[in-house]
Amino acid sequence: MKYEKKIKLKNGREAVIRNGNEPDGKEVFEVFNRTHAQTDFLLSYPDENSFDPEQEARFLAEKTMSPDEAELVAVVDGRIAGTAGIEAVGKKYKLKHRAELGIGILEEYWGLGLGRALTEACIQCARDAGYHQLELNVVAENDRALSLYRSLGFVEFGRNPGGFNSRVSGYQELVYMLLKL
Repeated sequence: MKYEKKIKLKNGREAVIRNGNEPDGKEVFEVFNRTHAQTDFLLSYPDENSFDPEQEARFLAEKTMSPDEAELVAVVDGRIAGTAGIEAVGKKYKLKHRAELGIGILEEYWGLGLGRALTEACIQCARDAGYHQLELNVVAENDRALSLYRSLGFVEFGRNPGGFNSRVSGYQELVYMLLKL
């Protein structure tokens, strides 16, 4: 699935939201590990990354060629500042109307509008792919993310009080959210 859009950040700089591609593999691998070390709100820790840079490159190439999944990068001043993507919940008939959203942004780019831009890009990709529902889960203490998702029309449909087991803070409650497309 192809996507590209230029945006202006809150600090006046320009960013490009586009498909991650094979040559981005090493940098996306590094960004993944950094984002997952900078916050305790993401699914995994850097030492749990199951990809190496070459596998990441292949993953990005596959997503770019996919008709219904995408892995996007936000590029600021020639550097990847964050990633986001949509994946099918499943390929079976009863699941193929649903996609999941995941996002991670480097800490030095927080508060500049990249989260909104990447999420809006993923929403557009999900619509273009023909999904009827985009889903995500977010740690209940992540007020900024909850506010962003709600402002874009996501609604809560459930909670899991022990959804994550953090190495730092113990069990974290997850909020399950969805957006009807």
